[in-house]
Amino acid sequence: MAGGSIELTGLTKRFGKVTADGAGPGGTGSAGADGPGGPGGHAAVDSIDLLVSSGEFFSLLGPSGCGKTTTLRLIAGFEQPTAGRILLDGVDVSGVPAHKRNVNTVFQSYALFPFLSAFDNVAFGLRHARVTKAELRTRVGDALDLVSMSSFASRRPGQLSGGQQQRVALARALVLNPAVLLLDEPLGALDAKLRRTLKVELKALQERVGITFLYVTHDQEEALTMSDRLAVMNAGRIAQIGTPREVYEEPADAYVADFLGAANLMDVSVSERSAGSHATLKLGDSTLLTSHDCPAAPGDAAHAVIRPERVRVEEHGSAGQNRVPALVERVVFLGAATQVMLRLATGASLQALLQNDGDADRAGLAQGTPVHAYLPPDALRVLPGSPASAGLTSSSPAPAAAAAPLAS
Repeated sequence: MAGGSIELTGLTKRFGKVTADGAGPGGTGSAGADGPGGPGGHAAVDSIDLLVSSGEFFSLLGPSGCGKTTTLRLIAGFEQPTAGRILLDGVDVSGVPAHKRNVNTVFQSYALFPFLSAFDNVAFGLRHARVTKAELRTRVGDALDLVSMSSFASRRPGQLSGGQQQRVALARALVLNPAVLLLDEPLGALDAKLRRTLKVELKALQERVGITFLYVTHDQEEALTMSDRLAVMNAGRIAQIGTPREVYEEPADAYVADFLGAANLMDVSVSERSAGSHATLKLGDSTLLTSHDCPAAPGDAAHAVIRPERVRVEEHGSAGQNRVPALVERVVFLGAATQVMLRLATGASLQALLQNDGDADRAGLAQGTPVHAYLPPDALRVLPGSPASAGLTSSSPAPAAAAAPLAS
C-alpha cells in the first residue's frame, strides 16, 4: 500500500445563516460535528495551510468546536470548502466527489452492517470494485489477517467486542488500498483500558501498511503516543505544528501549553532579559530564572509554564535559586505516581507529579505541610500574555496513565 501526501492551502469552511430552503453559503444547512452555523456565519475552518507527508501518522488535536472534524470531512469530500484547495498527491481534489477520492474513513461508530459477517463487511467495497472472486477472497483474507481478525471472519458485529469491531472497520477501510486513511476519533467509543491497548496497535499497524494516517482526536494522550507530528487546533486555526515532543516541551502559547498535557501556568513579571537566552522573573516575592528564550520585555506581565513532572517538592527552608515556598493542599495517589497540589504564597496553585519510586520521604507530604517547590530553569518557559486573559486555569488535570503493553 502506497502512502499519499495531503496539502491544504488557505482551506476555509464557513457555515453561514441558514436560508428558508435549509441551504447556506457553504452549500449545506448543517455545520457538521465541529462548527455550528449561526446568524452572520461562522468559520469552522479558517484559512488553514498544512502539509502532511506520504506515510506519516499525523493528528489533528483540539477540543470540540475547534474545526478538526470539519477539516477531516473536507479532505474526505463530505463537505465542500468555501475557499482554498485540497491536494492529494499534488492533485487538486477540492471539487472531486467523495467516492472518487483515493481516501477512506474510519468513524467513531464504525458503521458496520449488523446483518453481514466480518468477512462480508470487509468485502463490501470490493464487491462494487469489479474484482474477481479469487482476488476478493485474497484481499479480504489479507486485510483480516493484518488486524488479527481472521478467526472471527464468520461472526457478525453483534458477536464481536468493541475492539474487534474497530479492527473490522479498519480492515474494511484498508482493503481498498487508499492513499490516505482518515480516522475520526475511532477509539472514542471504547473503555479507557482498551483505548490504551489499541492506540499502540494502531500505530504499529500504520507502520506496517505504510500509508498516510490522518487522525482526529481530542485526547492529548492518543496524539502524543501515536503521532509522527500533530497540529493543535483552536477556533478553526492551527495553533502549532510539530512532533509530540516539540509541541509538549516547547508550546507556542498558553493555549497549547494548557491543552496538550498537564501544565502549571503562573502569572509572572519579567525583571531582566539577557542576550544569552536567560531571563529573571518575579513570582510574588520570589525570583525565578529561566534558561529559555523570553518573548516578553522587562516590565511586561507574562506567564510562566512548567510541567508537573518537572516540579520538585523539597523540605521547607531549602536554599538555592528557583525555590518558592508553598503549602501542601492535597495529595492524590495515582498508582505509578503521586499528584501533589501545592498552594503558593501568591494564592496560585501548583501541581507536582512525583513518581512512586519507593522514596519514603513522600509519606510526610500530608495536607498543610510547608514545603519549597523547586522549578528548574531549564523546565521553566515564559509565554506572552497572562493566563487570565487567555481564559486558562493555573493548572490542568493530571495526565492519564502510561500506555499499556500491546495485548495479544
